[in-house]
Amino acid sequence: MLSYIKRKLSESDGGASSVATVTSSCGGDSGSAGGTGGRGSGTGSSSSSASISSSGRSQNADELVRKTSQMSMDDEAIAFGEDALLHELGYKNSTELQETIYDLLRGIRDPEKPCTLEDLNVVYEDGIFVMPPTRSNVSVVRIEFNPTVPHCSLATLIGLCIRVKVERGLPHNIKLDIYIKKGAHQTEEEINKQINDKERIAAAMENPNLRDLVENCIKDEE
Repeated sequence: MLSYIKRKLSESDGGASSVATVTSSCGGDSGSAGGTGGRGSGTGSSSSSASISSSGRSQNADELVRKTSQMSMDDEAIAFGEDALLHELGYKNSTELQETIYDLLRGIRDPEKPCTLEDLNVVYEDGIFVMPPTRSNVSVVRIEFNPTVPHCSLATLIGLCIRVKVERGLPHNIKLDIYIKKGAHQTEEEINKQINDKERIAAAMENPNLRDLVENCIKDEE
């Protein structure tokens, strides 16, 4: 009887141990599964967040590229500095202003010969230069001319004709610098001073005889 009771007690302890083992095992698996599930959930959430963040950065980058491209396109339509000033005067660019001035010069007649300054190659399109504007934002044009001979006695008169023709022919104010081509005349420095001096020019045009000469040289052909 005693041995029977001991056997039953032994079987009871073994069952409890087995149950405890199973319970512990299940609890451990559950914890492990729960931990794994937690990590899996965390990993999934982190991955999703990173994906959204990456997508957001990509969209921001695309937007920045679009805006930068638009700004570049807008800048192309905006003229700055010298070009803006030329646009205000009605010219697309400096070349158009050069061509306009040359059209005025080419018909000026030589004071002595029955030819134009263009025919004699005294004026030429390559001798017209659009320079940077003044500090007061006035366009500057330099005109170079080439007397037919180094001792030409009419070089001053030709320079005066060029100035009067251009100033009258343009519908706006510009600063004109007129010079004899370097090395083309024996007294080019003195003549350059005369034809760029406002007081001397005004005094010359007050002389009736000289004024008539200028008017005859620059008048348009009928």
